Amino acid sequence: MSATDGNGLKDRIIRVGTRKSQLARIQTDSVVEMLCKQYPGLHFEIVAMSTTGDKILDTALSKIGEKSLFTKELENALERNEVDLVVHSLKDLPTSLPPGFTIGAICKRENPHDAVVFHPKSCGKTLNALPDKSVIGTSSLRRAAQLKRSFPQLEFRDIRGNLNTRLKKLDEKEDFSAIILAAAGLRRMGWENRIGQILNPEDCLYAVGQGALAIEVRAKDQEILDMVSALHDGETVLCCIAERAFMKHLEGGCSVPVAVSTLLKDSQLYLTGAVYSLDGSDSLRETMQTSVNYPQQNEDGPNDDVQHVGITAKNIPHRAQEAAEKLGNRRI
Repeated sequence: MSATDGNGLKDRIIRVGTRKSQLARIQTDSVVEMLCKQYPGLHFEIVAMSTTGDKILDTALSKIGEKSLFTKELENALERNEVDLVVHSLKDLPTSLPPGFTIGAICKRENPHDAVVFHPKSCGKTLNALPDKSVIGTSSLRRAAQLKRSFPQLEFRDIRGNLNTRLKKLDEKEDFSAIILAAAGLRRMGWENRIGQILNPEDCLYAVGQGALAIEVRAKDQEILDMVSALHDGETVLCCIAERAFMKHLEGGCSVPVAVSTLLKDSQLYLTGAVYSLDGSDSLRETMQTSVNYPQQNEDGPNDDVQHVGITAKNIPHRAQEAAEKLGNRRI
């Protein structure tokens, strides 16, 4: 099957795995919609399931100590051939995937920055304008470590639950003056009007892969791999290869605050990477760059299905992907 027609899949229903949360369903629906536009003759069915991360709502993610909290059950279904592909938030996927799996597509990235949602009483303010000792809710060690440095006058407390739950906790109680969420999730849910402030990279670098959707497939399922590869966004792929390589190099996970910001401009890829102590008092931060100006070559042969930090992207120049990965592997 070529990467453009999907003819080999016309006689079957392609099953798409997803988490059950409202945001996950919206994200998966958007991916299926893109696939339907690309391959109008194919039929898709969405299979929703709960993951460990969805079930454990009373414990901070960093204390659970499992890197595949939101992916394991979905990958099990993929392994058992119960689904043919799985849609994830890329930031939920560990930098090393289990054997036999690969990220077959990374879609064009939504705004990757963090956003501040304020309590109705503090509407129209910014974090700097809140009274001293105001309590800010976040479930992320990365956000808390950075924001403690940028806003030492504020207090940060853990808040768990899906987007709907966290907004409800903010609005209906007086516990928090504001909460920090990914701008991408709020926009996809249609709640952009709740964003009171977007945090710039000076105040808060974002998570590796934040704002990007990934499609995970069985590495040897060539038909599905070819089909989903049409959704790759070249710029997002190169940025996310650099980010994932940076995180893998540091062996950071949910429990180590690792943060990034990437930019592709005039064939130069810029990566700002940082690692923080839990209280934000110590940090290492550096900006690095490399050229990714390489032509696409026909690379049939041993490099045909080479992966870069779990990503297979044959339609993006291999040497550009290599350069992005090397950039992330540099020491800071």
